[in-house]
Amino acid sequence: MDLDLMRELSVKTDSKIVLLVLDGLGGLPMEAGGQTELEAANTPNLDSLAATSDLGLSRPVTAGVSPGSGPGHLGLFGYDPLRFQVGRGVLSALGVGFELGESDLAARVNFATLDDSGRISDRRAGRIPSEKGEGLVKLLNDNLEIEGVETFVMHEKEYRAVAVFRGEGLSGDLADSDPQRTGLEPLAVKPTEDSPETEKSAKIANAFVQQANDILAYQHPANTVLVRGFGMHPALPSFDEAYKLGAAAIASYPMYKGLARLAGMELQKEGEGIVGEFETLKKSWGGHDFFFVHVKPTDAAGEDGDFERKAKVIEEVDALIPDLLDLGPDALAITGDHATPARLKSHSWHGVPFLLHSQYTLPTAEAFGERACAGGSLGVFPAEEIMGLLMGHALKLNRFGA
Repeated sequence: MDLDLMRELSVKTDSKIVLLVLDGLGGLPMEAGGQTELEAANTPNLDSLAATSDLGLSRPVTAGVSPGSGPGHLGLFGYDPLRFQVGRGVLSALGVGFELGESDLAARVNFATLDDSGRISDRRAGRIPSEKGEGLVKLLNDNLEIEGVETFVMHEKEYRAVAVFRGEGLSGDLADSDPQRTGLEPLAVKPTEDSPETEKSAKIANAFVQQANDILAYQHPANTVLVRGFGMHPALPSFDEAYKLGAAAIASYPMYKGLARLAGMELQKEGEGIVGEFETLKKSWGGHDFFFVHVKPTDAAGEDGDFERKAKVIEEVDALIPDLLDLGPDALAITGDHATPARLKSHSWHGVPFLLHSQYTLPTAEAFGERACAGGSLGVFPAEEIMGLLMGHALKLNRFGA
């Protein structure tokens, strides 16, 4: 989508937009001829809404490419993820409220488990509770000493943390240490471009991993760290600048708060669980005209390979749809940032179900699911067009040309 065109055509109005993102919503049947998680879930409210809505499948990046959460959400927000590449570490740092300097290098950290042979047996250290993660972060901060930089480690949630290296002459052009699969040894951090800055930064990152391994050696199951998503603070047009929207974000995980902050959204203090997020939406309704609401457990269930749990999360959201509709959004989109099929236990390249509800739709189906969306009026389309569709359906765009 052309952000310059959005900036030129967008107008400030009283209409309200909601973008409800069920992280990793897209799925696959566990066996041939079966249903996806969304299709198998009991969703009378979503199905009723689909019968009066436009449906389609969004493509987060490009055909065949499995996106990370960062690119997936940037596309939803109307930013070309191939043009605006943001390191996961940057999003994590912003999400926990860390004020990144222009020369700071940030990296996402996973506490993980190494077996006796030096191979990764669990990339998430058994999903340790946040209390354990906080203790491990304190242990690292108390003992790390990396020459040439100041090092900050902040806890995100459960097994997730973020490391920031502050010094001169750093670069985010580094490859991850995370091989993304169990049964393999962690990778050495290597430059993706040849320069003194990348060589220095790779040396610092590898020193961090080595020291962390020594410090965590007896902290099983979290006896190592995997680092990925290196990056430095990028410049991104804000929602107010691009769309003339007063945007609010409701998300429980720090990374998604970081994405929202990067886009210039105002973070709302979310309640407990999915119900709490919807309660926050209701409380915030009068103060903004755009709401990004993020639901994480769908993705976590998919990554765990738990088909039934993912379907149950979708059902929990479905039960709250009447409360959302009672608020009277002028344009409502329900979708995901990518697919996370339980069958694959990972993000995938498959199309993401998309539902757009307003007064100006062309309904084509009686249910909300992958097959219904594939035959919907919107077809298969780039995710970065979603904001344009929402703006148009909320009557927030002037006509283009004479």
